[in-house]
Amino acid sequence: MTSKAQSTALQTEVPNRLLAELQALVDAGWSRNLDEIVLDALRRYAESHRQELMEEFLREDVEWGLRGSD
Repeated sequence: MTSKAQSTALQTEVPNRLLAELQALVDAGWSRNLDEIVLDALRRYAESHRQELMEEFLREDVEWGLRGSD
């Protein structure tokens, strides 16, 4: 028995130029479809904005502020 991950459909507006660029990537074989590209972009965004990472950046900013200008 295979389990399918639950998902939710999203609707958004994309500038025509960006959509054309993304479709060109699909047509060139870099991705199977537009959905795959959007999911990859959302995953990468979430990974780069994780809570721990944001807290680390905040700590670094506070330390820099306490030391004064370099």
